[in-house]
Amino acid sequence: MSDSPVFTPVSEVGEFGLIARLQEVLGDAARSESLTTPIGDDAAVSDLGGGRSQVITTDLFVEGVHFDRTFAPLRALGWKCVAASVSDVCAMNATPTLVTVALGLPNNLSVEGAEALYTGIAQACERYGCTVAGGDISASARLVVSVTVLGEAETERIVTRAGAAPGEVLCVTGDLGASAAGLELLLRGKEQTLASGAPPEAAETSGDGSPTISLTPDAAPIDLGQFPTPLERHLMPQARLDRVRLWREVGFQPTSLIDVSDGVASEAHHLSIQSTVGVVVEAGLLPVHIQTMQAAEALAKRAETWALYGGEDYELMFTAPQEALEVLPKDSYAVVGNIVEPEEGVALRMPDGTVIPMEADGFKHF
Repeated sequence: MSDSPVFTPVSEVGEFGLIARLQEVLGDAARSESLTTPIGDDAAVSDLGGGRSQVITTDLFVEGVHFDRTFAPLRALGWKCVAASVSDVCAMNATPTLVTVALGLPNNLSVEGAEALYTGIAQACERYGCTVAGGDISASARLVVSVTVLGEAETERIVTRAGAAPGEVLCVTGDLGASAAGLELLLRGKEQTLASGAPPEAAETSGDGSPTISLTPDAAPIDLGQFPTPLERHLMPQARLDRVRLWREVGFQPTSLIDVSDGVASEAHHLSIQSTVGVVVEAGLLPVHIQTMQAAEALAKRAETWALYGGEDYELMFTAPQEALEVLPKDSYAVVGNIVEPEEGVALRMPDGTVIPMEADGFKHF
């Protein structure tokens, strides 16, 4: 019998399996009386007393995993890193207040590049009303950005992934799949540019100076200027703090809440697990922007697949009784499904009425 230690590849358990294992290792170090929402939601929640709660979240963005500097401008990257973390705070129905940023800087990033990155960070903080309180900088083999955002809310207004109940409706705050469409366009452009032997900065342009891509050597180039919405949604997404503020103004509160960072299918599974309910997503009700549909046609893809599995839309997905939605403007949300009994699982109902199990596919780190 061998006494050699057994090492389990992270890919075998996946991101969330690893988080669960590490949470077990932490034990009491991950629990306290003041920590009212621990590891496992979009953000942690700590009781501040006096009817107020603090929300805290941290996100890590690694070059080659989360972004590609050949087509992601540094100013846009700075914005996106902050917006993605602010979105986690919004997903707790809270308002962001403070930001810290830690950077791992490679040798090929100049001072001017770092300034461009921080210009985007500053612009996002101004948009969302939060302040950069500090951070850290270190040398790194590749560009790494770690963002921590703190937020606050009245304790009674905190909403988690738990709380959905059978009979409620499933909603989203905006259209879906645009970010995935933007990424596909940018990746295809890079692929074609490299295949042509030209450096990325020498990419072909259309008559008005906007970049173009070709699907095949014999195909007419695609003008990226035709798809500003998907490109912007991927490069500079918007956290839906506007919806959190609207809900407070009209007196609406979801029963459960999550942001769409990994795709509708994955998020539906998270709500199902945390709320112990079943979820049925209506394929025919998924809101998709016209430019996302046009990009899908141009790239021979399916917009519905981007909506379900693409991720990085940073819209908010929430549940509520149907009658509770009456206080909301009709253009501030879209109903995309229903909450059902837990034994019905997580499923997708096609327009023809066929119901099929929906896997928790989406972005996977491992």
